[in-house]
Amino acid sequence: MTNRKPTHPGAVLLEDVIKPLGLTITEAAKMLGVSRKTLSEFVNEKAMLSPDMAIRIAKATNTSPESWMNMQQKLTLWEAEQHLPENVIPFPSVHSEEAATLQM
Repeated sequence: MTNRKPTHPGAVLLEDVIKPLGLTITEAAKMLGVSRKTLSEFVNEKAMLSPDMAIRIAKATNTSPESWMNMQQKLTLWEAEQHLPENVIPFPSVHSEEAATLQM
């Protein structure tokens, strides 16, 4: 488990793209083809990154949608790890060959 909370992809978009370009949220939203409210909620970390938004951002920034989705996945998993379930019983040990097959 990572101690530091991963950065929300909306914060990355705001700090590394929108602000350096001198864009307003309204202008950036128009360029992405989304509503101002949608973009505002995302950059203010009130909404998760959707696959659709990842594709839009990737197209606008000449990056990959996977890179944006990876940021969201790291954050989502980190948040889930902060509240690990206590009622999970580990499966019995499996042989090493079977474990290797399961990891593929």
